[in-house]
Amino acid sequence: MFNITKKNYKIITDFFKNHQYANFALKICYRFFPLIIFVSYPVLIIFLLFKMPSELIKTILVPLGVFLSVTVLRRAIDRKRPYEKYGTDSVFCKTTKGRSMPSRHTASAFIISMAMLYVNFDFGVLSLSVSVMIMLSRVFAGVHFISDVIVGMFISVISGIIFFFLI
Repeated sequence: MFNITKKNYKIITDFFKNHQYANFALKICYRFFPLIIFVSYPVLIIFLLFKMPSELIKTILVPLGVFLSVTVLRRAIDRKRPYEKYGTDSVFCKTTKGRSMPSRHTASAFIISMAMLYVNFDFGVLSLSVSVMIMLSRVFAGVHFISDVIVGMFISVISGIIFFFLI
């Protein structure tokens, strides 16, 4: 269900390599959107420092915990990336070996978005929308399998629900 064959993977990556406007749109999602999320996180921390200091520790520790957990899982699983497994090139010529599962970009974007959602619903929803685009860009660029990004998202959304909304 979440498996892309070598043939389909090649069709997807070739499309983005060979169509200038699609490549440009993907590049924005792949490179610029993560910057938006990661710049918004220190802004959130500064906001909390002045407006909601009681929430500051939670908003630092939960994303840190997810980031460290995902980093450890990646090393333990050490799954090959699609371009390694299929012997092709990613859209943006990434050459990192292994550590594909789970996607750390996806997990980081989603846990930051969950923190935003906790603090402000509207910004949280906007941030979650950007996170979905980041997640899709990782697959379309050929650097992650669908299961890599889904697991990254799942870890962050479940952690966010538990630590921001239930505890």
